[in-house]
Amino acid sequence: MRIELATAPGDQQYPNEDYASVALPASGSGGALVVLDGVTPPAGDDGCAHGVSWFTARLGGSLLELSGSRRDMPLTQCLSESITRTAASHSSMCDLSHLLTPQATVVAARWDTERIEYLVLSDSVLLVERAHGGVTPVLDDRIDRLRAEGRQLAPLRNAEGGFFTAAADPTVSGKAVTGEFPRGEVRALAALTDGATRWVERFGEGDWAECFALLRKEGPQALIDRVRAAEHADPDSTAFPRGKTHDDAAVVFVEP
Repeated sequence: MRIELATAPGDQQYPNEDYASVALPASGSGGALVVLDGVTPPAGDDGCAHGVSWFTARLGGSLLELSGSRRDMPLTQCLSESITRTAASHSSMCDLSHLLTPQATVVAARWDTERIEYLVLSDSVLLVERAHGGVTPVLDDRIDRLRAEGRQLAPLRNAEGGFFTAAADPTVSGKAVTGEFPRGEVRALAALTDGATRWVERFGEGDWAECFALLRKEGPQALIDRVRAAEHADPDSTAFPRGKTHDDAAVVFVEP
């Protein structure tokens, strides 16, 4: 088994709001991965005293624990329970009804000898390298479709007809992209936040298959380093417009 993980903040002066981890059972059979991208709110009150990095650590830790230990629970149920747990840990002191309450995108995957399950919510990405060639991206493309329609995203966050993130409502798990592959059809997996997928989606340095080939050959840190190089080459975001010059980035590569 090969497991590699890398993450880096977009700005060293601020906490990294991404979360990435892998769990393996003591039996040595199967495992789970979780990657979250915390959503940075605009400056001002978000109704929470804790912050996004606190939220992603709580939510990610709970989701990893449940995904790895409760194989009787579907990943959607694991996410719902994790949201409920996290909300309960700060509902007495924070306004969880606030539109900008801490929230995150989610990628989760779980494997055993028979199958590989996955869940993707919002714009982080799961890449699946197939055993007989090719790379399949698992995407929640709601944001891309809304942008293509010229829609304003802010009013459509966690709203019907819009896009969804994991915040305080456990029912959002039902909006995730989910499914499974037979274990024998998959060679490896990679989960990436959008700070890392910029290499493909923003800078156009390669397609998903080429991104996966880079991860396989050089590892997650090499991909993040290449994203940072592209960002530094366009410091004013003029050639490649983007909301942040540098973004938090996280990548997990697993060859079960």
